[in-house]
Amino acid sequence: MAKGRNKGKRLTKNKLSEMLQTLFQQNPNVTYSLKQIFKQLHLDTHPVKMLAVDILEDMAWDDFLSKPAENSYRLNLQGQVTEGTFIRKANGKNSFIPDGSDKPIFVAERNSLFALNGDRVRVTMMARRQNHIKEAMVTEILHRAHDQVVGRLQVERDYAFLIPDGNLFVHDIFIPKKKLKGGKTDDKAVVKITQWPSKESKNIVGEVIDVLGKIGENNAEMHAILAQYSLPYKYPKHVEEAANKIDATITAEEIARREDFRDVTTFTIDPKDAKDFDDALSIKFLGGERNPLYEVGVHIADVSHYVKEGSVIDKEAEKRATSVYLVDRTIPMLPERLCNFICSLRPDEEKLCYSVIFTLDGEANIINWRLVHTVIKSNRRFAYEEVQEILEKNGVIDGTGEPAPAKKNYQGELAKELITLDALAKQLRKKRFKNGAVKFDREELHFDIDEKGKPTRAYYKKSKDANKLIEEFMLLANRQVAESIGKVKKGQKAKTLPYRIHDQPDPTKLERLRQFIIGFGYKMKTTGSKEEIAKSLNKLMDDVNGKREQNVIESVALRAMMKAKYSVFNIGHYGLAFDYYTHFTSPIRRYPDTMVHRLLTRYQDGGRSANRDHYEELCEHSSDMEQIAQNAERDSIKYKMVEFMADFIGDEFDAHISGITSYGIYAEIDENHCEGMIPMHDLDDDYYDFDERNYQLVGRRRHNKYMLGDPIRIKVAKANIEKRQLDFTIAD
Repeated sequence: MAKGRNKGKRLTKNKLSEMLQTLFQQNPNVTYSLKQIFKQLHLDTHPVKMLAVDILEDMAWDDFLSKPAENSYRLNLQGQVTEGTFIRKANGKNSFIPDGSDKPIFVAERNSLFALNGDRVRVTMMARRQNHIKEAMVTEILHRAHDQVVGRLQVERDYAFLIPDGNLFVHDIFIPKKKLKGGKTDDKAVVKITQWPSKESKNIVGEVIDVLGKIGENNAEMHAILAQYSLPYKYPKHVEEAANKIDATITAEEIARREDFRDVTTFTIDPKDAKDFDDALSIKFLGGERNPLYEVGVHIADVSHYVKEGSVIDKEAEKRATSVYLVDRTIPMLPERLCNFICSLRPDEEKLCYSVIFTLDGEANIINWRLVHTVIKSNRRFAYEEVQEILEKNGVIDGTGEPAPAKKNYQGELAKELITLDALAKQLRKKRFKNGAVKFDREELHFDIDEKGKPTRAYYKKSKDANKLIEEFMLLANRQVAESIGKVKKGQKAKTLPYRIHDQPDPTKLERLRQFIIGFGYKMKTTGSKEEIAKSLNKLMDDVNGKREQNVIESVALRAMMKAKYSVFNIGHYGLAFDYYTHFTSPIRRYPDTMVHRLLTRYQDGGRSANRDHYEELCEHSSDMEQIAQNAERDSIKYKMVEFMADFIGDEFDAHISGITSYGIYAEIDENHCEGMIPMHDLDDDYYDFDERNYQLVGRRRHNKYMLGDPIRIKVAKANIEKRQLDFTIAD
């Protein structure tokens, strides 16, 4: 029964359907939650609310309405023909993402028109069959994202084929014999497609542009991963030649233009195998026993001094936008002479920097600061492990948040300086979390690699105090320079600057996380202020720390987070709880940092605001390239994981369920974090239904459940290196 306008009369399904249609047609741009719909139509009894929900779901199924989130609806203004991005999947479950949406629509292989991943396409929505999902058919490919494919060659007597990696197409690519470029059977090759399928011919035709080596060879496989994402695996000779011509001499005139920090205690802290040292810290004690003051310098390689805007080196760096880190190699953004020698802040060498100099008190409050071009001379190059050892030798217990006890005789080189910086970093970190920063300390999978590139050990690393020391000062510098440009007086317009932005979490995914953790006995807030939600999320991370469900709850929580990206339109950084944040501290490996250096220098010299549209384009490109680089890195980890586990076929391990899908279970081995899949057909004790909302498989007859986080004993069944697939079975 509905009160008010319906005056106690029973509301029929037809009448309620008419009321709902009118509501949405009169408000075509409004998204309504269920609560808002009930209020608008005065629906206040349980039966009539349930009837409305059924009608709304039918309307969404028939595409009269769209669902921006789980329990919200709006009028579907999208026609039958629409444009967007094609996403190709190796299992044939391709999808289409319409412009302005993140909701994928299924595209069967037969309806794909051979579109490749990332292609811009036009589709027609297909008439929906009863009890079937929405489908689209590609009718036109508007723009090809790539025209190169990587795979394995199969050479016959009169012709050859490329079998693409990851079962990219239903058909292999035909290659005329004269277009093989010396390639042989089982060579890994890069092929440029010269002819796409048409009405006249169903064949895809290509020509070999590079032979990478034999399948299974480490270099060939790593280069194949890069080529698959159209990332460069060679540095152009003309760019290297331009780098070789750069004069690395630091003149007396240049030193005179800069603040001189060569006599101030300065050092770098990096991974033990790093060569490109783009940040250094300096510290000077300014006196005061009761209320001590410290001058802390965050010194960043002055890349823009050597790489001039518009030069051939700059154009190549802009195109790459980032260095790419595979398991066994780095593909640098800049030529080696610049990133590992001229710009790298190597010990006992004079180097040019762009520096943020802070005066801090004992609680890490900023008394004053300045942004200056400097010259430095690093006293020492530390690896993270060395710093961690010095901290622990002097009573710093990792992770406690407690600084080392004050004493006169510190053990280790520059121990007093390191311990002081560690204590200041912990104060900065404490303030961040108090202000609502989100706490994610994820473990990372690493490999020891032999001289042939074969992994000999898999292990995971967690960020320790030495890592966090550097992290906090880099965050501080990035925030400070962003505020200096973005934070202006009321009525003034901020000058153009690329920011690192991070939006608030998806409310629907947060609610899904809340419902999921209830099953483990945890609670969290999903409504309220940003700070309240972040603090609740941090409490959850503390509560699950060290528990068997930690990894899986952290994974589900991460999925609720939005991706950080670059933009000149600042919305702040949710994860760090900063209103202003940019990337200033890694110009050797990130192009946005070089952009920021140039703009800061320009504004310090009194220059006008840069063109916002131009820099937004560069930001979008940098964000895209960052995502591509991360995908390549993940693929290299996956490849090494399969290669490593190939030596353990038939062995059993303790694991936990790390993923649930409609086609099987993902399990992660506890001792080394290697992940494989148990296909659905191996679960032969029952027929299992996939409960996506609760991340579980449920047996129909015996009601056995497989849930995220469950402990499980697995046996390694297959390790297909070519497909980068690791298959497990459940151990008896």
